[in-house]
Amino acid sequence: MEKAAELKSTITCPKCGHQKEETMPTDACQYFYECENCHEVLKPKEGDCCVYCSYGSEKCPPVQNGTCNC
Repeated sequence: MEKAAELKSTITCPKCGHQKEETMPTDACQYFYECENCHEVLKPKEGDCCVYCSYGSEKCPPVQNGTCNC
């Protein structure tokens, strides 16, 4: 039986350290994320498909499920 993908991830801003739990999209990778504290626009680090893979406590659902086409 496959484990269900975790849909919540806590993003940590690398600029100010602000953290916020977000619900991740299940069918796509999120490329941009704006920190609500300092308004820095986050983009994935090189080699990552989305901001959750770079700055989140959980990888995005497509990566968790092995269906990421990025």
